Amino acid sequence: MPALKQLIPRLIAIAVLAVVYLGLTLAVALGWLDGPDHTVARQLDTAWQPALQAPFHAIAELGGIELTTLLAAALIVVLYRRGFRSEAWGVAVAFVSAQVFEVFYKAQLFHPAPPASRSHGDGPSVTDLLNHGLVTGHNSFPSGHMVRAVLVYGLLAFAIRRLAPPGLARALALPIAVVIIVLLAFDRLYLEVHWESDVLGGVLLGAVALVAATVWLDRPVHAQN
Repeated sequence: MPALKQLIPRLIAIAVLAVVYLGLTLAVALGWLDGPDHTVARQLDTAWQPALQAPFHAIAELGGIELTTLLAAALIVVLYRRGFRSEAWGVAVAFVSAQVFEVFYKAQLFHPAPPASRSHGDGPSVTDLLNHGLVTGHNSFPSGHMVRAVLVYGLLAFAIRRLAPPGLARALALPIAVVIIVLLAFDRLYLEVHWESDVLGGVLLGAVALVAATVWLDRPVHAQN
């Protein structure tokens, strides 16, 4: 594992990402990004193809709470069984904390999602319960799909590159994670279930959680006799 001083760039990255996220949150709250959000949405309106709705609904499931929770749980189990028990707990805390922050911001920040008349719907998910008045109302900042995607697929890529033997899995882990995250970001915008600012917010919040989790996973530990 890296020495503490080697983790300093990641600690700085956490601070920078957090500041940028808070700045974005303030801009959203003040309505400064409403114009760019609607501009991007109008541009995507012209590219909409009804035949692509089902495939993009399927893509949405990659960031759904169901699949990402299952993947996070699988990673936790693998780490635990390999003897990385505190690391497994760290992954669990990072995943739960990210969800708590997402719900908190959606509950507190008035930022309505694109109207139903404009949206092309989303993949089925239990998070529909949160987004229809029970907790978060119709607020959409930040995108939960993006928070979970950045954190979970980022952590999976990180763990594979650390634990897997040299080979195809290790080489492809990071590129596949990046492709999934980018695809989901476009999916959120193409289906018009989120504004551009929501997607950016989700990426930033997920990145904060991801980098913080990797710091914990890579922290220096004392050998035990």
